[in-house]
Amino acid sequence: MTEAKEIISYSAEDTYELGKIYAKSLGRNSVTGLFGDLGSGKTGFVKGICSYFNVRDTVSSPTFIIVNEYKGYSENDRSEINIYHFDLYRLKNLKELSEIGFENYLNNDSVCLIEWADLAKQYLRGGIAEVHFGYGKNENERIIKYL
Repeated sequence: MTEAKEIISYSAEDTYELGKIYAKSLGRNSVTGLFGDLGSGKTGFVKGICSYFNVRDTVSSPTFIIVNEYKGYSENDRSEINIYHFDLYRLKNLKELSEIGFENYLNNDSVCLIEWADLAKQYLRGGIAEVHFGYGKNENERIIKYL
């Protein structure tokens, strides 16, 4: 079992850069759940991941539309890659997750990034990488844990 890794981010820029670093570990068909309170840095982290994959679109939280789809580019195999950015905050149960066609996004030769990922973790029986975000001692400080 891999040991948890904890990093302190001192600014939104740090969180963005940590997303770029984390993205190096992502391959096709990877699923990452992002856990943390509102304003804890989840979307900023996703922006960093998308930057690593050369996404040209504006990256924003899909709070009201559930999923944003981005086209990126993978340096590893020098080809396009789909990135699906979910925000499951508004979903109440597994039935709703299934109704949005969640399964169609998985194993689709893509990277899935899921904010508020508790339902996805339950749906996938824990089969996701986890990144947890918490507040630090100072206003802009965040504690980021990779599990």
